[in-house]
Amino acid sequence: MSASTSGGGPLSPQAAAALQEGIGLVFGRWTALQMAVENEWGGRDSRAKANQLAASIFSWFANSNGPFYYDDLEPMMFDSISESLNADFEDGSVGEVAEQLLIMHEECLQNNFSSIEKLRNTRPQGNAVALSRQIATEDDDDSSDNDDEQSMGEDEAARSEDMAVDEPKPSKPTPDADGWTTVPPRRGRGKN
Repeated sequence: MSASTSGGGPLSPQAAAALQEGIGLVFGRWTALQMAVENEWGGRDSRAKANQLAASIFSWFANSNGPFYYDDLEPMMFDSISESLNADFEDGSVGEVAEQLLIMHEECLQNNFSSIEKLRNTRPQGNAVALSRQIATEDDDDSSDNDDEQSMGEDEAARSEDMAVDEPKPSKPTPDADGWTTVPPRRGRGKN
């Protein structure tokens, strides 16, 4: 079977328990979903809504006769997230998670729990949202370093232009032909 479909047939009790655990593990590592839950995009009960989504997907696999198609699962997940969590994950993660769940289901039908074991044994280092924020901060730091280098070069050029003396500046304001005196702006205002 291809990765975009998963076969039908009943799951053994052991396979059903493993699939349910696997869905929970995948959802726990799904950064976009965890951000929606942590930031309560779906209200105060966002965690319960995410858990309900996981339960609905498990029920879809456990209680329906297959084959199961990606083209059915992905829109179902996207619609549920949109309605319950008020979020549209446009990062492609809904499709990636749907694909992973279909593969996991197919493996469970064959009593192959290797992908679930792999998820179980590779605990994330902290939660997905904190890791995402850390990576974003590191990216910001990297880009700001480049910005600093560029702006330092521009500042040096501006300073050299300021240092060039073309015209002497009058020490005192002088009145023009109409008798008006132009007062130059104060430099360094607010610096003490």
